[in-house]
Amino acid sequence: MENQRAATVADGLRAALRILVYTVLGGAALLAIVTVVSVLGPMLAIDLYTPPVAAWWTVFTAITVQGVPFLLLGTVVSAAIGAFVPQRVFQRLLPRRTALAVPVAGAAGVVLPGCECASVPVAGSLMRRGVAPAAALAFLLSAPAINPVVLVATSLAFPGQPEMVLGRLVASLATAVVMGWLWARFGRQEWLRLPRRDTAHGPGGGPRAFVLGLQHDFLHAGGFLVLGATAAATFDIVVPRSLLEVFTGSAWLSVLLLAVLAVVLCVCSEADAFVAASLSGFSPTARLAFMVVGPMVDLKLIALQTGTFGRSFAVRFSSATWLVAVASSVLVGWWLL
Repeated sequence: MENQRAATVADGLRAALRILVYTVLGGAALLAIVTVVSVLGPMLAIDLYTPPVAAWWTVFTAITVQGVPFLLLGTVVSAAIGAFVPQRVFQRLLPRRTALAVPVAGAAGVVLPGCECASVPVAGSLMRRGVAPAAALAFLLSAPAINPVVLVATSLAFPGQPEMVLGRLVASLATAVVMGWLWARFGRQEWLRLPRRDTAHGPGGGPRAFVLGLQHDFLHAGGFLVLGATAAATFDIVVPRSLLEVFTGSAWLSVLLLAVLAVVLCVCSEADAFVAASLSGFSPTARLAFMVVGPMVDLKLIALQTGTFGRSFAVRFSSATWLVAVASSVLVGWWLL
């Protein structure tokens, strides 16, 4: 018995040391990559004598560097849930009826201070732990949109306009809850590929399961983050600014335009309020739509959802979410703004 306990303690210490080493090496590698990219990127663009390449590189780097820390946060939370949180915890916290579990899970999104990059792996981990997909998806949508960091950032971006903060909170939470209910009612099991890890993770939990889960989720989701950032940077360079100015004269077209731009620009939810505030030529409702749609539907998020839940799910869920988010923004904007 004593030998078994000693072996367990030794395994725990080795796993803790491995976590520390991975954290230090990962942080050092990230800093090195950021430094090299920031230095060599502009130099490469200058050598090629192509200003569009420099602009593309700037947008791509900004999106990737902005999203990686929150993606790491999400994968840490995801791995911790899978390794240390028993399934019975979620069964006790969430109501058994899916119709009631959806708004509870949506409201729980306020506790995760991350962006949409973090919400996908966490939602996948919740599904693996037995949470109903409808509730996990409501959490996926609400977490990056109504957490305290985002709401504080919105209040700073729109000083003296508390109705903007309230509008974002109400419209985002309404979208998350409605989408959860819609999935519970109309969603099909064959559309959703439940996320699974490799069998090497084995049963049970503990520090070893945490390390393996962190490695798997971060590497798996990181590739799709880069893919989404590439698409967003390409759109940002290809579409001329003069074309965007055509839509500012129409209230309805401006809402649709900013709702589309939110999808392709891939601005992190902690920063999109400042981008929206700078779009002074657009109506308040259009800017609200930009802030509501962005954290729920953008190119990198669609890519992450495709890699985690499958293409059939990502196409259907993202399209429906965009429509519900735009409708919620218009209704809340008409009511408050």
